[in-house]
Amino acid sequence: MVITSFEKSNKNKDMISVFIDKQYAFSIPEEEYIRLGLYEKSEITEEDLNYIKREVLQKSAKSKAIRYLSFKFISEKELITKLHTKGFDEDTIKIVVDDLKAMGYINDKIYAQKFVFERSKLKPKSKKMLKIELGNKGISDDIIDEVLDNFEYDEVTIVERLIRKRFGKYDLKDPKIKSKVVSFLMHRGFQYEVIKNGLLNISKDD
Repeated sequence: MVITSFEKSNKNKDMISVFIDKQYAFSIPEEEYIRLGLYEKSEITEEDLNYIKREVLQKSAKSKAIRYLSFKFISEKELITKLHTKGFDEDTIKIVVDDLKAMGYINDKIYAQKFVFERSKLKPKSKKMLKIELGNKGISDDIIDEVLDNFEYDEVTIVERLIRKRFGKYDLKDPKIKSKVVSFLMHRGFQYEVIKNGLLNISKDD
């Protein structure tokens, strides 16, 4: 097999894309490219190629993945996206992600549980909106439904809390204030019926 060319990766300037027999073969960190002396080689054996993919690329990708995960618990899709942006190829990413899943570093169900819990405390939204956000992070519908079904999340209670926190000092009987309340809560995905019940409960308490 002949190394026909190499070029800086379009995704990451620190990665070198290597072409074998005029076909893209892999992308490798520049320091590893230099360390292995690939710039001096015109040919590469199957054994060398397997070593690079198994020992060099996978270890490098796993090291970066663990570094990401040490800062913040992220979803499988988010990790795949990060590794893609670093210039690693799909085969390397899949092997690394599967390995990290088996080791427990990646768990989309736990991620979804933490996400919903934190949202409920810091920035509450409707279950519908939470489902959309989790879906955008690559969480499967089955996991989302299971997590949301098992999480105690009374939307009317959440709405009441949000109204008291954000509009507690205002006269909620004022049509303009009420309109702002409805607009704010609908922007967070709550249905009008839920908002109305929340306002009703507050008026009864007051």
